[in-house]
Amino acid sequence: MKAALVTISTSRAAGVGRDRSGERLRDFAQRLGLQVAGQEVISDDRAGIEGRLCHWADVERCALVLTSGGTGLSPSDVTPEATRAVIEREIPGITLAMLLASREHTRHWMLSRALAGVRGSTLIVNFPGRPESIAQAGEAIAQAIPHALELIAGHEGGHRAHKALGRP
Repeated sequence: MKAALVTISTSRAAGVGRDRSGERLRDFAQRLGLQVAGQEVISDDRAGIEGRLCHWADVERCALVLTSGGTGLSPSDVTPEATRAVIEREIPGITLAMLLASREHTRHWMLSRALAGVRGSTLIVNFPGRPESIAQAGEAIAQAIPHALELIAGHEGGHRAHKALGRP
């Protein structure tokens, strides 16, 4: 199965600093045993984000699209709005697990507006922009993602993904 990684940061897209969030997304996708089909850095632009999410889901047919950044409260943080515009079904349990995982690490955990949902046969998950948050939130959802991917792909029970990860 293929995954795409999208860092959403106007400053990183302009070449300022290293994309550490993208590196953490790559680590997470590889840990899940997914082939990384593409990794990019784009600006905080709603139409641009929507376009890239649709590209990775509809054209490249990735099973999973992971984003990082743009989930806060600043005016430029529009990742959840862009995601909501392109998904067909939300998955609030993934979002809740990510929020609760952040609770013990930051007193501002409840300000994240990350979103998870399905577009066609693609799972899209918004992670916060902080690299440390990606690892923390990823840990909370890692076991559920393979099962979700199998169900979204139409494989009842999700047993193939569990076997691919060496799980019963």
